[in-house]
Amino acid sequence: MNHPESQATSCKVSIIIKALNEEKRIVDAVESALAAVQIFGGEVILADSCSTDRTVELASAYPIRIVQLANASERCCGIGPQLGYQHARGEFVYILDGDMKMLPGFLPQALAFMETHPDVGGVGGQVVEMNTTSLEYLARVERGMSHMQAGEVDRLDMGGLYRRAAVEQAGYFSDRNLHSYEEFDLAVRLRANSWRLWRLAVEAVQHHGHDAPPYQLLMRRWRSGYICGLGEVLRAAWGRSHFKLVLTGVRELRLYAAVLLWWLVLLSIWVLPAQWPQGLALFLFIAVAPFVLMTWRKRSASKAIFSVVSWCFNAAGLLRGMLRPQQPACDRIASVQVRNTY
Repeated sequence: MNHPESQATSCKVSIIIKALNEEKRIVDAVESALAAVQIFGGEVILADSCSTDRTVELASAYPIRIVQLANASERCCGIGPQLGYQHARGEFVYILDGDMKMLPGFLPQALAFMETHPDVGGVGGQVVEMNTTSLEYLARVERGMSHMQAGEVDRLDMGGLYRRAAVEQAGYFSDRNLHSYEEFDLAVRLRANSWRLWRLAVEAVQHHGHDAPPYQLLMRRWRSGYICGLGEVLRAAWGRSHFKLVLTGVRELRLYAAVLLWWLVLLSIWVLPAQWPQGLALFLFIAVAPFVLMTWRKRSASKAIFSVVSWCFNAAGLLRGMLRPQQPACDRIASVQVRNTY
């Protein structure tokens, strides 16, 4: 399917840096983004979610546009990219996290690829992880995620360059309601409109990321709502053309559904009439079975316990996300323009 290009815009590339309290890395992010767009006459936009550290102060030393949420209570992963997109003018838009540094060479190759492949709506590159001991990194390595490999992919996690015409056809850049899975949500909306996504075998960014002890990280994600993202994506996709792509595109969804079924079986044994002690024995057997299985698979009781606890948190987050009220994704986000270079 051929897609019409959008009307001409006043610059070639907009790089949106989404940030919340990234004072340690924001200078690298801004300087690398400015260097990347310099040869194209592009722009850099910092979309800040009301940082309470020196993120905005440090970024203000550079010739970039800085926009900030008007309401800190609206903070979530999905709102930052959309906030930046509201102020972007580029024909192509790149999303960059505040703890990333763009690497030279990627942007010219990505633009050349998209200009010779008009059916491609987004292009990513290889992510160079600087913290190779973090839980996130180790989990990605263990899962061997195919969408991080070079070639055609079903999503562009960790940032990518998107064609404005494709985004406009998909409705919006990023769903302001999502606490995670925002890049996956954009990908399924693009693919539902027959746009393709591609990852080049070119290093695009360095990523430092954040790390925390396992159970502390789970609690942080519960408090922040990050753990609700998949449920929010499901709710937003209900009745829309990309709903099937959501159901088939997230392997974890089947796992969390199985956990919910596990809970239901345990509850039914507990509340329904049963002969005791046989009923208690059956309850205990079903309750410990996942822990035993994961201990055998991981050869570690502590890793097995964390895996099952993590599944339970995420299954609860799935339900919580599906029940959260949502604003229309296309509604304009209230914002304050802190610095405008134009």
